[in-house]
Amino acid sequence: MAAPNPFARAQYLLAAHNYRQLPTDGGFEVAFAGRSNAGKSSALNALCQQNALARVSKTPGRTQQLVFFGLPPHENKYLVDLPGYGYAKVPQELQAHWQAFLDGYFGSRDALRGLVVVMDVRHPLKDYDRQMLGYAMRRALPAHVILTKADKLSRGAAGNTLQAVRMELSRAYADSVSVQLFSGESRQGVDELRSVVAGWLAL
Repeated sequence: MAAPNPFARAQYLLAAHNYRQLPTDGGFEVAFAGRSNAGKSSALNALCQQNALARVSKTPGRTQQLVFFGLPPHENKYLVDLPGYGYAKVPQELQAHWQAFLDGYFGSRDALRGLVVVMDVRHPLKDYDRQMLGYAMRRALPAHVILTKADKLSRGAAGNTLQAVRMELSRAYADSVSVQLFSGESRQGVDELRSVVAGWLAL
């Protein structure tokens, strides 16, 4: 019999556009970051076995705030959806606001227990991805990379990309970043991701 999914009751809590709107900094939270259209919302939905927990949009850059999802019955344990940019057309002043907000969030948020970086398996390790991993490394936070849309490649091509990314991460971050293949469509890798995030949140 399969173990119950600790994320199945996840629910939207709030969206924060500035530091004052964040929940009290006393719990456990795991942040999810990814470039526009990397599949971050689909990964969150698959993790929680919900179809519409996180908005899936074909318009890049729709996530404009830090979106917090609570995990009942656990108090003060959250999944956090970070704004995804990349090639999204975002005004420069908004980019600057988010840069400052994320700097502060990663620099001082005690509740943060880990970072999941979502990358399209066909376009891994772009500048935004490296920036997010850099945030985690500066805080000595564990980071986990999921290479999404693995169903879009043959098994051999996906495996080759996984090995190449694993080698580069090992060189750049000294084995402090783990990586896996993932597909929200086929559910490949969902259990592995769930195990990593549940461990960070002590669920």
